[in-house]
Amino acid sequence: MARKHSPAFIALVAQAKACIPEVSVADVLAMRSRGDALTVIDTREKYEWDAGHIDGALHLSKGTIERDIELAIGDMSAVLVLYCGGGYRSALATEALRRMGYTNAVSLDGGWRAWQHDQNAS
Repeated sequence: MARKHSPAFIALVAQAKACIPEVSVADVLAMRSRGDALTVIDTREKYEWDAGHIDGALHLSKGTIERDIELAIGDMSAVLVLYCGGGYRSALATEALRRMGYTNAVSLDGGWRAWQHDQNAS
């Protein structure tokens, strides 16, 4: 279930989304089918991860990703596809990683809900 977000949070996310690239579920599926090198990162909380996640994803929650990313992914040019529940937290995390030098970090538009919707529609 999607949460109702505060106006200040929505404004913060809008600022981040204006500065980062986003990809669709179809884009990620196409990258995977081509065999592109990419790492999918789930930025949700552990209880959300435990309830279900994208196969092959790495779990680095929004609360720890900036601290732990360099140990998990040392290559600053690696393609990183971040997602959360609806694409808000992952947009903020993507912006932070890009500021840290991860030049190919992108956010999955619509997040886990979009992924589930597209997978269930197939």
